[in-house]
Amino acid sequence: METLMTAPAVIHHLQFASLPNGMRLHYASAGEPGKPLMLFVHGFPEFWYAWERQLAEFGQTHFAVAPDLRGFNLSGKPAEVEAYRPKRVVEDLVQLIRTLGYSRCVIVAHDWGGAVCWNLAMQHPELVERLVIVNAPHPYLFARALAADPAQQQASAYMNWLRKPGSEQALAANDFALIEKMLSGGEGPRPAWFTDGVRERYHAAWSAPGEAGSHSLTGSVNYYRATPMRPPTDDEPAADLSRFDPAEAVVRVPTLVIWGENDRALPKTLVEGLGDFVPDLRLERIPEGTHWVIHEQPERVNLLIRSALA
Repeated sequence: METLMTAPAVIHHLQFASLPNGMRLHYASAGEPGKPLMLFVHGFPEFWYAWERQLAEFGQTHFAVAPDLRGFNLSGKPAEVEAYRPKRVVEDLVQLIRTLGYSRCVIVAHDWGGAVCWNLAMQHPELVERLVIVNAPHPYLFARALAADPAQQQASAYMNWLRKPGSEQALAANDFALIEKMLSGGEGPRPAWFTDGVRERYHAAWSAPGEAGSHSLTGSVNYYRATPMRPPTDDEPAADLSRFDPAEAVVRVPTLVIWGENDRALPKTLVEGLGDFVPDLRLERIPEGTHWVIHEQPERVNLLIRSALA
């Protein structure tokens, strides 16, 4: 299947939705309101611009919308950690869909956005026509790996570092050097997709001020502070799996999972057993893809997403 042989859709920026819960979300969009809605949900440490290539492609056939999640870029940034619990972020997306005038949509999500949207699909399947997840583990499988798999615990050790006070200042130091290292996967050179122009956009987003004078990155780091998903430490155990009912973790919507298998933090073992929780599952592996596969191979990712819409 080929992408549409037409000009990319124009992306509109600086749009805001005021939600009933009081949150103000910034979003970018492409395509005309009234067409079927596609919602693109970013992860850490990104913002709506992560989906630029997808907005340009799918705005040709859909109303393609990419919000900044709460705590990121131009969206509201509550100060308290409690405000970043998954149920709060799920509520934002549910209300955004309805505020935009829709009752159903296609959802495409990556990283933290994927974690949120797995939960959204479990809790509100009536809102989700199709789900596309890119390198974001199913919550139950991830909790199980964090509790019992030493390799996953080691790969996710950075989560406990991010939970510590002051991590946002450390990430921002030396012109965001640590965040850029995350994007390159360690000590390697800057990835090819992270051009000077893209870097400038990301630095501006990482510098967007927080509320009440808080640090610009505090909201995004608070996702790690608020989640029960973390590797165990001497002071804190991993999430108690007995608190989770596997039957409530089943996703009952058609789902495509795209997995870059060269992901250092989220290895391919995390998709083992996924079919037990997603009856209508299609899994597409990209062996050479890293966690940032949406940037590395946007055309291939677009083709896979397009095929899921057929």
